Order: sequence, then C-alpha cells, then structure tokens
Amino acid sequence: MRLQMNNLRTCPVCGTTVKGRSDKKYCCKKCKSIDQYENRQKSEGFYIRVDRQLKINRKILKRYNKSGYSVIRKNELLEEGFNPKFFTHYWKNKKEDIYLFVYEFGFLSKKDGDKEKYVLVTWQDYMN
Repeated sequence: MRLQMNNLRTCPVCGTTVKGRSDKKYCCKKCKSIDQYENRQKSEGFYIRVDRQLKINRKILKRYNKSGYSVIRKNELLEEGFNPKFFTHYWKNKKEDIYLFVYEFGFLSKKDGDKEKYVLVTWQDYMN
C-alpha cells in the first residue's frame, strides 16, 4: 500500500511525520506526554488566576465592610483591584435585587443619581 502526499500527518509537538494508524496524532509517547502536560498547565493556570482574583475580592470586601452593611463608591473598590465579574454565588432578596457574593461577603450594584455605588453586606442565616 502506498501513502499519498495529502495523507501525511505531522506531530503537533515536534513537527515530524506521524507514521502508523490513521487516527494517530503524535509521533511517539514522549510527544504525547509533553502535549498533555502543557494542556494541564494551561487549565491550572486559569484556575490559579480565578482563585487569586476571588481572594483579592474577598479581602477588599472584608476591609470595606466591617459593620456588616456598608455603602461605598464603585470606583473606590475598582481602584483597589476589585473585579465584580469574579464571585462565588448570589442571593436574590424579596425586591428581586441580586447580591453577588465572594464567599461570605456580598455586594449589590446601585445607582444614586449619576454615582455608581456598591451596597456591601455579610451573609446572614436568613439568606439560606
């Protein structure tokens, strides 16, 4: 049986020609292992970035909400490194307001005229 030129496959790791089965992707076990290790590192990197931002958000919310209920300008939190896109869960009150939480510290975006603010709260038993 003769291979046609358009059927040649190359290894995604080292670029050499892959010989063998038609569904074979890598030229050897070493290249397969290298590719799998690199893919795992990429996914773990994402987890580490998300975890780091959640920790930053929690630290900032904790610092600005010592009483359990506070109102603060949105820009003040953002300047500290707070990112509202990273939260762990949410809670909806009877008024249909949705509080986003970073573990036990929550925030609600509100507009007061032309000023954007966050209402900061701490998780309470009645929120279960």
